[in-house]
Amino acid sequence: MGKKRIMLPVEEVDISAVKYENEVIKAPHLTGFLLKLFVKIIEAPLLGSLIVYLVKKENRMVELLRNTVIPEAPMFKPEFPPQEPEPGVIIMEEDGKPEDRVESALKCLPHYDPASLWNADSSPFRYWKIRDYAHAYRSRLATPSMVAEHFISVMEEFRNKKPPAPLLVSFDAEDLRKQAAASTQRFQEGNPLSILDGIFVAIKDDIDCLPHPSKGATIWMHEVRPVEKDAVSVSRLRSCGVIFVGKANMHELGLGTSGNNPNYGTTRNPHAPERYTGGSSSGPAALVASGLCSAALGTDGGGSVRIPSSLCGVVGLKTTYGRTSMIGSICDSGTVEIIGPIASTVEDVMLVYAAILGSSPADRICSKPAPPCLPNLSSSESLNVMGTLRLGKYTQWFNDVYSTDISDKCEDVLNMLSKNHGCKVTEIIIPELNEMRNAHIVSIGSESVSSLNPHCYDGKLSKMTLDTRTNLALFRTFAASDYVAAQCLRRRLMYYHMEIFKNVDIIVTPTTGMTAPIISPSALKFGESNLQVGGYLMRFVVAANLLGLPAISVPVGYDKQGLPIGLQLIGRPWGEASILRLASAVEELCGEPKKKPAQFYDILKVK
Repeated sequence: MGKKRIMLPVEEVDISAVKYENEVIKAPHLTGFLLKLFVKIIEAPLLGSLIVYLVKKENRMVELLRNTVIPEAPMFKPEFPPQEPEPGVIIMEEDGKPEDRVESALKCLPHYDPASLWNADSSPFRYWKIRDYAHAYRSRLATPSMVAEHFISVMEEFRNKKPPAPLLVSFDAEDLRKQAAASTQRFQEGNPLSILDGIFVAIKDDIDCLPHPSKGATIWMHEVRPVEKDAVSVSRLRSCGVIFVGKANMHELGLGTSGNNPNYGTTRNPHAPERYTGGSSSGPAALVASGLCSAALGTDGGGSVRIPSSLCGVVGLKTTYGRTSMIGSICDSGTVEIIGPIASTVEDVMLVYAAILGSSPADRICSKPAPPCLPNLSSSESLNVMGTLRLGKYTQWFNDVYSTDISDKCEDVLNMLSKNHGCKVTEIIIPELNEMRNAHIVSIGSESVSSLNPHCYDGKLSKMTLDTRTNLALFRTFAASDYVAAQCLRRRLMYYHMEIFKNVDIIVTPTTGMTAPIISPSALKFGESNLQVGGYLMRFVVAANLLGLPAISVPVGYDKQGLPIGLQLIGRPWGEASILRLASAVEELCGEPKKKPAQFYDILKVK
């Protein structure tokens, strides 16, 4: 008796009385032999269930889900109220050709003269933009075939690394040469398909891209799920002339945030090879940060685009749920995942986003998306719009980080936005953050188990990494009632956020609660389970997934160890233009000399 907890109806909650609770995750950190032993125990029928129950109880999951009366009805997919149109934007034609949308996006960008920078001193360090590549190709300073050969030579170098640390898990040099030759010919004939023609792009291994298999970085998925055609997002990029370099490494099946993968080798952080990239889109972020690709596509169901983008010092966009089609991805049936672009600059993210945007027919019916649009950064009106932006900051949450280097750097950026652009920073309170984290893990976990169970019962569980099996053991203990309770919490949390967005335009947080964690040597062979580190990496990202909101991570500097720090901007539903506008301003304000990654390759202008 006395265990039952009753929540007030969401409209009756006194926001001013909400107390912030620091997140504390209680679970063992395991690698090597201990991780193997732990997996054997938790997969045992009786003892395993008991241990998982105790871990859940220790972390209040039982209290927050099974012992709580939640008065709201469940929301099984993000549902958004109608939104006001964004100011100072250009509307993209969702049903038009991707190359036409890219051309419209190009007109949104501020003036830039690639020719003046081509012969400039390479110090301070900067990444080549897509417009730099296009200039080099059009001016015959380089060709896609030349760049392809440089890329292939780097892949040969990576193939010989010990221990293995692959950026790609599927690579076909001859296919790359074929794509590059076709692009080179189009430039020679004066007929490039778009500004993206000849641009090198990596595709995460859970998104279909012919002729490569989609394995989700497992050793078995391609055996049960053959790839017959490109994913919709890949097909749209291909029509723009993009060159696909192959399938990028990832945390197996996307079920982890470090990027660890014993199957093929763990991708290393270009800024510090002894550290993780973050995940699950580890390969895509590392390829972009290393200078080997202008952009990459990742999937994001729990920060998997934004976390590695932050840890690797690049830009990662998580779109509104339903804004981009998931057709042709392994994780195409969930309620929290999207496909989003990673690039070294905000403008390159905008160009790739313009190409891939467009809701699936089912999402158009269910989600009723607002017309997609981009900020017109070339217009003088853009500065005026910047001055009207209201930024919401929940200070106690904002400061709940592993190192104050992160919160201090992000705070400095907010001060610069106020001083230089007149942005107003408003204190907000977001109730029930612990409930939100639990609702997210139950949602993504239950949906993952639902899609993987047939394969597990068909003998594939033993072929999965120990880290994945640990997560699945937890996910299998979620009952139907837990899943429904999580969806009731989703409705409550959507209400809180929509109320906040009546007074602010964008919610600002650090992207992650810590910078890139060190890779334990014992984790390379058998993997690693470290839920405390996972908690820090996911601290600020799950609202955008559970509630389907758009969010972007933009690099803002480095901690005292020289590791990248990201600032996250969370927007209203369908509000990609607003967060892209603010991200562009943040990028300009943080234009202090970038730190050249320890692992960097200039494949455009090889000296």
